[in-house]
Amino acid sequence: MDYDVDVVVAGGGPVGLMLACELRLGGARVAVLERLTEVNPTIKGGAITTPSAEALYRRGMLPELAEVHRQAMDRFQAFMREQNSGGGAEGQGLGIVGHFAGIMLRANLVDRTEPGLGDAGPAAEIAFVAQQDIERLLGGRADELGVDVRRGVELTGFDADDGAVTVRTSHGAVRAGWLVGCDGGRSAVRKLAGFEFPGSDPEITCHQAVVEMTGAEDLKVGWAATDTGVYAHGPMPGRIVIVEFNGPPADRDAPVTAEDLQDRLRRVSGVDVTITGVRTATRFTDHARQVTEYRKGRVLLAGDAAHVHSAFGSQGLSLGIGDAMNLGWKLATVIAGRAPEGLLDTYTSERHPVGAWVLDWTRSQVAAMRPDPQSRALREIVSDLAETVTGTTYLAARLNGAGVRYELPGEHPLTGRSTPDLELTDGGRLADHLHGGRALLLDLTDNPELRALAAGYAGRVDILTVGCPSRPELAAVLVRPDGFTAWVADAGAHALTPTAGLAEALEEWFGVPEGAVTPG
Repeated sequence: MDYDVDVVVAGGGPVGLMLACELRLGGARVAVLERLTEVNPTIKGGAITTPSAEALYRRGMLPELAEVHRQAMDRFQAFMREQNSGGGAEGQGLGIVGHFAGIMLRANLVDRTEPGLGDAGPAAEIAFVAQQDIERLLGGRADELGVDVRRGVELTGFDADDGAVTVRTSHGAVRAGWLVGCDGGRSAVRKLAGFEFPGSDPEITCHQAVVEMTGAEDLKVGWAATDTGVYAHGPMPGRIVIVEFNGPPADRDAPVTAEDLQDRLRRVSGVDVTITGVRTATRFTDHARQVTEYRKGRVLLAGDAAHVHSAFGSQGLSLGIGDAMNLGWKLATVIAGRAPEGLLDTYTSERHPVGAWVLDWTRSQVAAMRPDPQSRALREIVSDLAETVTGTTYLAARLNGAGVRYELPGEHPLTGRSTPDLELTDGGRLADHLHGGRALLLDLTDNPELRALAAGYAGRVDILTVGCPSRPELAAVLVRPDGFTAWVADAGAHALTPTAGLAEALEEWFGVPEGAVTPG
């Protein structure tokens, strides 16, 4: 077909940029349409979970991430020193791996042998990276890869048929093979395409802001539950979160003023603070909805366009990055003609359950925050569980996304999971070999039969013969471009057929090998 580009991505936030970068790595021509002319400075997510850090690490962006994290940690530690000098925050904040409904989870109670909690390599050390920083880093990455990012251009409509999508914009029309909506919770693409979007209506009103205030020395550092709601103070100077349970806002788009924030913070905290200035502020609810399918013909959705929920637990950005990693290589493979369009069906089948699970986890946190007696009794039980290794490990693993496992063929415990960041005898780690966005066959026992089976996938599957002394039980691992394990073979006497299932896995995910004769 005569396309201007292969894919139009509507939305140039972190999810849209991540998807565009993945598509470019797969050889697709991409145009990103972003209504805003620059990165939105409004306060949003201030942290990422390990799977997001892992995704960026696997694309060679760890040094930049680590520097942003270091700077954020410096600001956090300076804030804590200031608070501790007043005696109000001793022992708070340090050694915390996250929170469930404002119930802090201590790092020393986490069992790192849990899958996904101790095998992500250096990515596991990255947490304090704000959404704006992710967007800036990915913007630079997109420029390096030659992604056509069109800022100040808004999607106004589109026409899709079996062969193409004609996208109408504020600056003219673009003809593409595919359209992906990464345009946020109020997605125009989702609405125009007619995706079903069921879910639960909002019941609460939340404000997050960075303010200038006096009288804050009596505010608790971290999260605090009161008789009138829940609030948070920190982990950066002036940052506050206020959660109220008296229904959704009358006008979610109304300006957030210093006076309004002050009244709400005083009411929930019981502290007579005075807010003298607002640097940045936003309002959100516990509105939770998810599309029933992520694809309608040549139109797909990712990120908040496909699912919306409250911000508790910092899972939203990571959920969207996971969508982009899952979809990018699959769509690029279909565009290149190396797989049928049916491969895209696995995008919904793999990612929809993850999105539904995150929605339920955010709903459960709201339930544990409510000030009614029943909810506070539940909160006490969860707090007790969070004082145990088993409870903290369970909560930390789920909030961190460590429990994600796609239902792929094969019984091995690693199949369908994010592949551990294996230390290899070439001096590198697994992530060092995934920068190009291709699949990787790790031959850990120097088996020529394995390599022969994968030889017909040059340009699609890299082959690396190397050792892994820390995992001697593994003979070979097939890693998809998104870093998830597609196939595993064990070593040892019990592994009689170390190539069994490999040919099928290669064909399922990466099409027929070069030179193969197809029936008919």
